[in-house]
Amino acid sequence: MKKHYLIPLFIVMISTLLISCGGKKVMKTAPSFEPYNFDASQYVPKVDNFVVILDASSSMGDKYMEKEKAKIAKDFLSAMNQTLPELNYNGALITFGHGAHMLDRSAMVVYGPTKYSTSGFESALNTIKKPSGTSSLPLAKAISASGEKLKSAQGSTAVILVSDGEKMDQAPVKAAEALKSQFGDRLCIDTVLVGDNLAGKMTLEQIAKAGGCGISTTTDRLAPSANMAGFVESLFLAKSAPKPAPMAAAPKPMDSDKDGVTDNLDQCPNTPLGATVDARGCWTFEAKVLFDINSAKVKSEAYTMLQEAVLIMKKNPDLKVEVDGHADSTGAAAYNMTLSEKRAEAVKKYFVDQGIDPDRLTTKGFGITKPAAGNDTKEGRAKNRRVELTPVQ
Repeated sequence: MKKHYLIPLFIVMISTLLISCGGKKVMKTAPSFEPYNFDASQYVPKVDNFVVILDASSSMGDKYMEKEKAKIAKDFLSAMNQTLPELNYNGALITFGHGAHMLDRSAMVVYGPTKYSTSGFESALNTIKKPSGTSSLPLAKAISASGEKLKSAQGSTAVILVSDGEKMDQAPVKAAEALKSQFGDRLCIDTVLVGDNLAGKMTLEQIAKAGGCGISTTTDRLAPSANMAGFVESLFLAKSAPKPAPMAAAPKPMDSDKDGVTDNLDQCPNTPLGATVDARGCWTFEAKVLFDINSAKVKSEAYTMLQEAVLIMKKNPDLKVEVDGHADSTGAAAYNMTLSEKRAEAVKKYFVDQGIDPDRLTTKGFGITKPAAGNDTKEGRAKNRRVELTPVQ
């Protein structure tokens, strides 16, 4: 009798497994991420090879926004993997860091170089263990290892470095320069920052600059599906030759100030290179980070964020900036106008205290007159309590 009961149960279990395996082979990183589905028939590879270099050093075990940076990095690469269509390019994945007992393996090839497949890359990601070890010399070794693995490769190559950039000297930058010298115009280096470490950001920017033709961005910026799709397309994909048509296709919108927001959507053109912008393309800092509600005192948590603007101004000594204060619709309009002016003055004082010439700074208060979002929700009001920086011609 027991056998007769077990056979149907076994059939049900096998059927369930078959049904579950009939869908996508690669699990999504999070329910909120929906990868853009590129029509592979409409594209050809922009590159012949790509190498992902992933930071597996001990600092990646630290948390950023209540999440381990190593998990953020793997989720980012999984999202990229889900978005990238399987076309005819070779892929590789190299990790660096690892424990002191693995000094001879501080940079390890965990995938490829081989013909890229979504499932193969995802399987390699899942083998990566807990972060450990140092970062600077292992990263330099990983960059050099990518050159060694690709020395016989034909065509163009994209190198994508995903790291928090922490605790590094100039060794990785020099390795990137040597790699560029080895491959010349056939190679570009793009970097993706995990977290918000300012020194790490600058190091990754130097590495991307050494590549001569790549960009330096962040996992935060590429978290939305649309942004990830744009990143994947810009690095890996080119449109197939269009069929003859009676009308020419509309030109792709330009991004003249290179802030990630195309000109047709950019409400704040001429943003200086490297500035963090919102969805409108404006160099803005929300008051939920800068100030408490009904306050014009700059919070210490905002210093790292504001320091980005200080560095940009120091790199561009001719740049003059108007500091614009804003408020939400809570309270009387006259009071909010005064509050917005005080907020602008507080940010100006911070910049002056950091060594910026006050003659390069002007302030304005706009009160509730220029909302960035609706005032009917808590989130919208938080976005409206802000300070924006506007370059002055």
